Amino acid sequence: MSGIDYRPLQGLAEFKAAEALQRTVWGEGDKEDPFDLMMVIQNEGGLVGGAFRDGQLLGFVFGFPTRDPEVQYSHRLAVLSEARGLGLGIGLKRYQRQWCLENGIRRIRWTYDPLRLANAALNIRGLGGRASTYYCDFYGEMEGINKGAPSDRLRVDWLLDDPVVTARAGGDREPVRLDGFETREITIPRSFETLLADDPDEAIRIRLETRAIFQQAFAEGFEIRDFSAERLAYVLARD
Repeated sequence: MSGIDYRPLQGLAEFKAAEALQRTVWGEGDKEDPFDLMMVIQNEGGLVGGAFRDGQLLGFVFGFPTRDPEVQYSHRLAVLSEARGLGLGIGLKRYQRQWCLENGIRRIRWTYDPLRLANAALNIRGLGGRASTYYCDFYGEMEGINKGAPSDRLRVDWLLDDPVVTARAGGDREPVRLDGFETREITIPRSFETLLADDPDEAIRIRLETRAIFQQAFAEGFEIRDFSAERLAYVLARD
C-alpha cells in the first residue's frame, strides 16, 4: 500500500503510542495492554507490528508465543478511525503472516466478537480464517465500545500455509469452494454496534440467540469456513 510502512515497533515512544492508540480505538475504561508488557513480549519472541505513514503509528497488531512454537496468539489489532478505509487491518495481518512464516510459525489464533460485521468480513472472508470454538462471556464485563453485552468470542484458527489463506494473501476474495461438504449459514445483524447503543435489550437477546446457534452447530461438527457480507452470513461446513 503506497506510503504505508509495516515494521516492528521500536523504542519507548512507539510502544507508548500503541498503548494510547488502544484507548482511542476502544474508549476510556477498556483494558489496554501497557507499553512495557508489549515491549518485553516482543523482546522475548512476540511481535508488535505497526503500520506507519510519515512516521505516525496508524495501527498495530500484537501477537505473542504460545506453548506450541509453531503457533502464535494474536491478542490485539487496532487501527485509528481516521485511517480506516486504507486497508490497514488486512495489511497488518498479511505482515504478521509473513513475519510468522519467516520465523517458523505456521498457525495464528485470536478471538473476536462474532456479531461485528467488519471483523467477520476481515477474519473469515478477507484472511481465510476458520472457527469452530465459541467462548461465552470470554472477558467478562467490559467497558468502552464493548459495554452492555456479554463478551462472547469466536476463536479463529489461521492456517498460514493453507491454500485458501495463500490465495487470500494474493488478493483473491472469491467464495470458498465447498463442493462435497454439507453446509449451513448463520446470519448476524448489519450493525451490532448500533443495536448495542440504541436497544441494548435487543442486542443481548440476539447475542444469546446466536450463541446457542453457534454452539449447536459446532457440537454437530460444523466449522466456519467463509463469510458473506452481502448475505450477512457465516458459511459453515462439515464432511
